[in-house]
Amino acid sequence: MTLSAEQHVPVDDRATPPGSTLRGRSPRTRAGARLRRSLRRYWQLYLLLLLPVAWFLVFKYIPMANAVIAFKNYNPIDGVWGSPWVGFDNFANLFRNPVFPRLVGNTFILAAYTLIASFPLPIILALALNEVRLRFFRRTVQMVTYAPYFISTVVVVSMTILLLSPRVGLLGRTLSFFGAGQVDLLADADFFRHIYVATDIWTTTGYSAVIYLAALASVDVSLYEAAKIDGASRLQKIWNVDIPALMPTATIILILGVGNIMAIGFEKAFLFQNALNLSTSEIIPTYVYKTGILNANFSLGATVGLFNAVISLVLLLVVNGVSKRVTGNGLW
Repeated sequence: MTLSAEQHVPVDDRATPPGSTLRGRSPRTRAGARLRRSLRRYWQLYLLLLLPVAWFLVFKYIPMANAVIAFKNYNPIDGVWGSPWVGFDNFANLFRNPVFPRLVGNTFILAAYTLIASFPLPIILALALNEVRLRFFRRTVQMVTYAPYFISTVVVVSMTILLLSPRVGLLGRTLSFFGAGQVDLLADADFFRHIYVATDIWTTTGYSAVIYLAALASVDVSLYEAAKIDGASRLQKIWNVDIPALMPTATIILILGVGNIMAIGFEKAFLFQNALNLSTSEIIPTYVYKTGILNANFSLGATVGLFNAVISLVLLLVVNGVSKRVTGNGLW
């Protein structure tokens, strides 16, 4: 039995609107046509996007090719691609270096300490500001806590050094007034991490709280009304309404923080560093600067940097996978 032309089963065109010129084409052709139509309709937005994409390509992705220096005996005369290939010899020399375990330990401890100490404080500040009903006081506190983020790292370090100076600093004069003598905290290796974390908390807490305040602003008002009708106190509303609303945002920030745990900032650690606190202040970024730039050992500096980047990537993938399994939230 043969079907007539009228009895032929039609092609399923549910993905394409009736009357569209894309009907009957392959998926790749339809996708290309939709892209061209989108470019014609939203060309202004694509034009605005062009500059940041070009910036990322030029300054982020293209320089990744120079990571091959870690596998070469690099010298500036032969260049990146003309230098002799040595394979994993640079990594073997790095792992045999007696300084390497201390570098990794100092970097991980300092970054973990910073993350653990600074992560909950913006959440607490945002929850507290969200409960303040006096608008002037709320804006004043938010401005005071937000402003230190815009102070240069060099200025923050200079202020801290002057504050902790044993002779002219406020702390030194206070201790001397009470007969405790002069104490140079910056010369004590045990206090380096505490000073670093304290200054980081001061400069970043108010800025980070803005993200959580934005998340709290999107909470459905009916949830607060329902909690009020049920007789919930302020603490109960915070625990049952605000904190669950902040969990997705907090999870993403925590994942990013763990992913950057080995990429802790170089400037502040280097500026606080001196010969007396070197046992705890020498971290991977400062070591890369000293070996790769000051000592012109570019291959070893690239090796340390590449190792640091791989560890950060592994941590990011692991934490993101755990978060997806436990909370259902993740970066992807």
